[in-house]
Amino acid sequence: MEAAYAIECRGLVKRYGDVTAVDGLDLAISPGECFGLLGPNGAGKTTTIEILEGLNRPDSGEVTILGRHWGTHERELRERLGASLQESRFLDKLTVFETLRLFRSFYRDGKTPEEAMRDLSLEEKRDTRVMKLSGGQRQRLAVACALTGNPEILFLDEPTTGLDPQSRRQLWEHIRAFRSRGGTVLLTTHYMEEAEQLCDRVAIVDHGKVIGEGTPAQLIGRLRAPNVLDFTSEPPAPLELVAAIPGAFQPRQRGNHWSVSVSSLAEAIPALLSALDQSGSRLEELSTRRAMLEDVFLALTGRELRDE
Repeated sequence: MEAAYAIECRGLVKRYGDVTAVDGLDLAISPGECFGLLGPNGAGKTTTIEILEGLNRPDSGEVTILGRHWGTHERELRERLGASLQESRFLDKLTVFETLRLFRSFYRDGKTPEEAMRDLSLEEKRDTRVMKLSGGQRQRLAVACALTGNPEILFLDEPTTGLDPQSRRQLWEHIRAFRSRGGTVLLTTHYMEEAEQLCDRVAIVDHGKVIGEGTPAQLIGRLRAPNVLDFTSEPPAPLELVAAIPGAFQPRQRGNHWSVSVSSLAEAIPALLSALDQSGSRLEELSTRRAMLEDVFLALTGRELRDE
């Protein structure tokens, strides 16, 4: 019988001395789903994914992967999972082909090195030593190694950290291709755009706890103020002026730039322009946007991700 969930954990707890990295975390991820764990560094994302991958043991709680448990189905689970860790260490003097051939030897069935190179657009780097690869090429190689065993579940821990926008989007396409073949993905990231682009559902994690869960649209829809007003003025507008904008919520300032969530742009913009005019501040720049997952994180925690 097929498991109801590809990945499930209940009451997951992991402590390191006095620090509780994971604090009673629950997840249930369906087969074929791309699920994102979002949060700042230190939120417990990597510890959680390491426990789910079988690389770490929880202090308490239960983990079920494809209806199986670590400790009793180790070999079977490792044959059915692929993982790209936050930092992938390769033998620098091996070539791309040799690295993939090595990883393929760990599985009874799977892709040939040629297939893995083709799937991750690495054919031209076949005979290039790992030490000569760019950051984006190394990340694609890490994902190619994770896919050599034809896994049913792919764990990706911060797969695009440090990549340029073009390399990031290339990797997104390869993740989508894995999904299109029926694969399940668990992705940790602190890039909100990445989660909105790739994930069916997300869980926002802070201090080892899930503080919000749902589709990106559902989480954004729960915001009290679903629009964001960004503006710059000279001299900088005072806090009392910004806070008095109709429907204003959680204004945040950087120098002479303000971002403020508002319930209605039609009410907020005229009020802002009038208040700036009366105060003698000169508006230099004004833009609006719909709220994003980063605004959800701010609303839930009172902090921005960059504060971490």
